[in-house]
Amino acid sequence: MTPDQSAPEPEASLADEPEVRQAIADGDRASVAAVVTGHPSSPLAWTELADLADSEGRTIESFAFASVAADLAREQLTAGGWQSGDPVSWSDEPNRAYLRALDTQRRAAEGLGLAERAGRLADELAAADPEAPARIASEFTPTQLITIVSAHDLAVDAATDHATSVATQAGDSVAEPAAPDAAGED
Repeated sequence: MTPDQSAPEPEASLADEPEVRQAIADGDRASVAAVVTGHPSSPLAWTELADLADSEGRTIESFAFASVAADLAREQLTAGGWQSGDPVSWSDEPNRAYLRALDTQRRAAEGLGLAERAGRLADELAAADPEAPARIASEFTPTQLITIVSAHDLAVDAATDHATSVATQAGDSVAEPAAPDAAGED
């Protein structure tokens, strides 16, 4: 290395949060807020809460939670030497909390009619990692969330289906429509 060359600076990275990932994996949708309470400075926990609110159509809450997640992530990245506009790689898994928070905040801003803010967030996301929007769309969109159905809901649905079936069988029989004969006449 010559005196004019400097070592490449490492890309910015959020701290890994294995305890937060584990708490989220071990919990259910109702326990995400408790994960945030237990880890209030975690961008990942706030991002999960924002995504949950987004998936439930709670746009205002989604925007607020994603804003907190993105701000916490920016603070953490800045403490590591990152500056706004520097890359934040999707391939480094902890960084996904920041990138997902930006996208969730962008979607919520659009839903709230904040087009300029949504545009700035889209630009920030693209500057951080140009591949991130496509990865988020394919891996973390609310439409990909599986609706969790309780045993009670299944029992109610089964009882309703059975009652409908019994009512249909108990009703008057319906005559079969007459088939036309070979000449096309009734």
